[in-house]
Amino acid sequence: MVDKVTSEVIRRGLEYAAEEMGIKLRNAAYSPNIKERMDHSCAIFDSSGSNLAQAEHIPLHLGSMGWGVKKTLNYLVKESIKLSEDDVVIVNYPYISGTHLNDVLTVAPVYFRNKLIAYTASKAHYVDVGGKVPGSISGDATELHEEGLVIPPTKVVEAGSLRKEVLDLILRNVRSPEVIKGDLMAQVAACDVGSKRVKELAIKYGVAVLEEAFKEIIDYSEALTKASLLNLPDFSVEAEDYLEDIAGGEAVIHVKVIKANDSVRIDFTGSSPQVPAPVNAPYGVTLASSTFAIKAVTDPQLPVNEGFYRRVSVEAPEGSIVNATYPAPVGASIETAQRIVDTVYLALSKAIPEKVPAASCGSMNNVLIGGGNSDGGGSTWAFYETIACGYGGRKGLDGVDAIHCNMTNTMNTPIEVIEAELPLQVIRYELRPSSGGAGEWRGGMGVIRSFKLLTNKAKLTVIGERVKRRPWGLEGGLPGMPAKYYVVKALTNEVIQLGSKATVTLEEGDEVVIETAGGGGYGDPFRRDTERVLQDYLDGLITAEEAMKYYGVVIKGNEAFRRT
Repeated sequence: MVDKVTSEVIRRGLEYAAEEMGIKLRNAAYSPNIKERMDHSCAIFDSSGSNLAQAEHIPLHLGSMGWGVKKTLNYLVKESIKLSEDDVVIVNYPYISGTHLNDVLTVAPVYFRNKLIAYTASKAHYVDVGGKVPGSISGDATELHEEGLVIPPTKVVEAGSLRKEVLDLILRNVRSPEVIKGDLMAQVAACDVGSKRVKELAIKYGVAVLEEAFKEIIDYSEALTKASLLNLPDFSVEAEDYLEDIAGGEAVIHVKVIKANDSVRIDFTGSSPQVPAPVNAPYGVTLASSTFAIKAVTDPQLPVNEGFYRRVSVEAPEGSIVNATYPAPVGASIETAQRIVDTVYLALSKAIPEKVPAASCGSMNNVLIGGGNSDGGGSTWAFYETIACGYGGRKGLDGVDAIHCNMTNTMNTPIEVIEAELPLQVIRYELRPSSGGAGEWRGGMGVIRSFKLLTNKAKLTVIGERVKRRPWGLEGGLPGMPAKYYVVKALTNEVIQLGSKATVTLEEGDEVVIETAGGGGYGDPFRRDTERVLQDYLDGLITAEEAMKYYGVVIKGNEAFRRT
């Protein structure tokens, strides 16, 4: 039996291998979305497809990847497709890969002396996969095929050789073929790096020891998860939250969270049926989002692998907005992911409020801009990014300003990169004052980010949430400000307000303005320390009038005192 020290060394080696895969993917990628924003994730699995180790990448990718890898392997078995050494499979079909079409999953087997011992996998968000709008995520798609090219599990590399016919098929269906090719090859390279590192461990310890360690690693994570759950009281709590701007009104996400002894069951019975709109979530999205919330309130240092998921079960009615079935569109399920986290947190706040933050901005604030040859020849281009916002206040801590929250863990796209590679100019990038909800521990501030179009014409798509419903506060804290999206027309200076999901045509000189929501506040605002209120004022985050209105604090010059 493998000793615990060796098992821990192997676990750390696998985790570093996954991190190294991510570094390779980032460095070799072409698109700013991956190279700069790091919108990618990597993990390593055992020979049965069970998650062994993952890098600290994107929660939505990672939480769905284990489900997606197993679904991919099952599909290959069903179709009698055998994976041999130096093969790489590509898939983006959401009902197998687990998220939306833009998230492309690659899976590669690891053979050592003719024995299958593991799999390496990566998931990366491609800036475009075809479909009706540049960037591929539309706000009004009514079926999956409007959102882009659908790729079932397919070998893109076979016996170490790139399958040109598969690559050509993909590149003929996207708006930025050179960029997409670079990103795909970066994923292949990342899987190769992971395979090499696993083989090095096999050489050092032997396959028998390595496979024993794999089992121990998973069992260890399960044991730690059980211990963490036992530190929480038993409870059964429910909550609802809503998605806005859906055909026919709003869609409801209903959740019941039951914690008993050393296990948690999350049940989404009562959520809306799937809708003819792209906010439907494949089960992988729901699994990732709900288990993320549980992980956050247990032990943030907990190693997450297959063992963690043995203690947390997720039930979602098939055909619902949280477990959609083909051919429902799912492009905007990244927004549903954020709302699922909010809803699970809201439920948990009824049992363990001291461990739960107030609502964050609740959106990834997706911005997609692209143009090209619809009016004549020339190349096509596409830009995609998510924009930071305010995190909710927590007991003892203010919310974080200007951060990508919850299910996204990406960076911003540097202004220099945008302006060097795309026909866009960044006009504003700053904190959004007064956007965080007041509280003893205030909500984080959102941001204002705006772009000016420098070319003749382009199409803009905005996919967001929390334009109508504000991010909620907790324990007496006030809600954060809602998001605002609008376009300032160059010729007339007219301001065109956009809903949370919109596609419009831009003309040269038009300015796109994104004002993201702030986080909700935590605790009674009148209990906030006077010096903290003063510092927020001096930092330009609140006005003197707001200090008086929300906190009962009078500010004169650089001094502050409580109103009596």
